[in-house]
Amino acid sequence: MTSVSLAGLVRVFARIGILSFGGPAAQIALMHHDIVDQNKWMENDDFLKALSFCTFLPGPEAMQLATYIGWRQQGVIGGLIAGTLFVLPGAIIIFGLALLYIYFGDLPILSGAFAGIKATVLIVVFRALISIGKKSANGRLGLIISLAAFCAIFVFNLAFPFVIFASSAVGIIFFHSQHSGSPALSFPLPKPRKTLSTGALWLSLWAMPFVICFSLDQTFLLQVAKLFSYLAISTFGGAYAVLAYMTQTVVQDFQWLTLPQMVDALGLAETTPGPLILVTEFVAIISGATQGGLIMAISAGLICLWVTFVPCFLWIFLGAPYLDWITNIASLNAALKGISAAVAGVMLNLSLWFAMHVLFDSVKLTAFGPMPLWSSANASAICLTLAASGLLFILRLSIPMGLAIMAVLGSAIEIFF
Repeated sequence: MTSVSLAGLVRVFARIGILSFGGPAAQIALMHHDIVDQNKWMENDDFLKALSFCTFLPGPEAMQLATYIGWRQQGVIGGLIAGTLFVLPGAIIIFGLALLYIYFGDLPILSGAFAGIKATVLIVVFRALISIGKKSANGRLGLIISLAAFCAIFVFNLAFPFVIFASSAVGIIFFHSQHSGSPALSFPLPKPRKTLSTGALWLSLWAMPFVICFSLDQTFLLQVAKLFSYLAISTFGGAYAVLAYMTQTVVQDFQWLTLPQMVDALGLAETTPGPLILVTEFVAIISGATQGGLIMAISAGLICLWVTFVPCFLWIFLGAPYLDWITNIASLNAALKGISAAVAGVMLNLSLWFAMHVLFDSVKLTAFGPMPLWSSANASAICLTLAASGLLFILRLSIPMGLAIMAVLGSAIEIFF
């Protein structure tokens, strides 16, 4: 294994952060090329074990994998450098795009561009559903869990945390026998005092926005900290898994955003490097702007970033010394498999929900869940969605390229028709 300097760590992870388009699979592949193949900082088996560890954790696994690699090479400083550089380029771009959206989003050329982006996002979500479904909803039990999760949310409107808890319990009961692990005591563990001090430090950092917002009596910003902290600890299975819950909360419960703004947020997050969970930053900034103008928007965006990614550092710095022990707990593997199967059902709900609101102007709630008013079909949105499906499924263009083409097409339709 090659020794790594801090300068080398900065150089490599700055490059990875700038080029990390295309979701976690592409981001992990990029890291594998740079870390294992090119620079030989880790052996392939160690990289895969670290990736397996990161899939156990809530939050963006690619960002946490980057943090782990940095921690392994240069301790806490290395982890902070790698994790921050993985997120920073996308966060800066999202910040700029959100401000442009606030001030110029109503211009016809931009509203048309967002119509094209919405249509593309719909296809991106369906493509992700197919990919995740093949991996996690395989087998009879996996399919049953997925369908049950879909019905629980779509038909019965049950809470997302309940679905995750129930699916993990089902996984432990039915998948436990499929996962064998080494005895926990066969792995050396760090001293409890060090673990406690690490946990106390990062929990204190996580709590800082709550203390500040409470002391300043900023009710809205305190709600932002609570909501995105909750999302940070419940994002198992990727950002798509909590999008439906976040959408319901910010659109229906808090009424911070409209549904079209929520779909625009996902579209912009798909066009930028970094983890897709950066969609929360856009949501927080737009919500802050509607609540109190530019200063509130900036404050909400910064708080969202803090409570979303500080927990990622907490999980890694707290859990990395226990990597061998954690990845060999059979019941944890079984619970994760149950959650993964449920995520496919959650994503199916999200896909249908987005489709109805993008392709139809009116959606009503029925005894069988939300249903579109068929006479309200939007011909322009349908045409744009068909065009987007052709670009991504038939021509197999990359997501950023497809989004760019569809944005231009949407603007052209808005201006000339």
